[in-house]
Amino acid sequence: MQEDVFPVAAVQMVSGLSLDDNLRQAAHWVGEAARAGARLVALPEYFCFMGRRDPDKLALAETPGAGPIQSFLADLARRHGLWLVGGTLPLHSPDAQRIYNACLVFDPQGRQAARYDKIHLFGFKKDAESYDESISIRPGDNPPQVFSMPFGRVALAVCYDLRFPELFRAQGDVRLMVVPAAFTYTTGSVHWQVLLRARAIENQCYVLASAQGGVHENGRRTWGHSMLIDPWGDVLASLPEGPGLVSGALEAARLAAVRQALPALRHRVL
Repeated sequence: MQEDVFPVAAVQMVSGLSLDDNLRQAAHWVGEAARAGARLVALPEYFCFMGRRDPDKLALAETPGAGPIQSFLADLARRHGLWLVGGTLPLHSPDAQRIYNACLVFDPQGRQAARYDKIHLFGFKKDAESYDESISIRPGDNPPQVFSMPFGRVALAVCYDLRFPELFRAQGDVRLMVVPAAFTYTTGSVHWQVLLRARAIENQCYVLASAQGGVHENGRRTWGHSMLIDPWGDVLASLPEGPGLVSGALEAARLAAVRQALPALRHRVL
């Protein structure tokens, strides 16, 4: 039975070089979200580690189903009795020099409910600023991941995926899309909110985006602006920069009203 109102929260972080410190911060904010009543909480991409160099994350790679980061997420979900979208963490891949950038979801009993390995890998070069995720990340080959929780079906995507609307549309009729991210300041300042609102409007669903936001120990600056967007494209809550929480409620009545007034999903012609 689907619930009509469902409180959610996105954690914003400025993750650094210490795994232990990053996990402590994540635990603090998830705890704060739980105390405020959130029943689904999303952590940002790379919540557990932002290294100085791309290959640094290889040293933290875990075997799927076993490892301290996965155990931390499972325990956190179980302790607070909530759905936890674990941002992303590095999992071993068949390529010894690259990891999967994996988003794992845990249910309130601490059981893994979904896994999505980031498909689209960010590449950007402008003046002195340059990024190439393919150096240390192997693109995922698993299909779009959807899981069911009390509010309904939930889709997953990660950061750069946001630029590929076909991935979101392929996930079918969902009520919420969760997007952990670490958008750069350069691209985020012009494209982040536009893309998130577009995905909400196109798919007539809620979008919860959890971001990195600030200047990191490695010198990188991320855009932040974690936010919750409703099915009409209205931004319900946003946090510019720095660690903290974005929270709000998913409302079945709001979703139904938008889809009834403008039945675009039924009007599609492929």
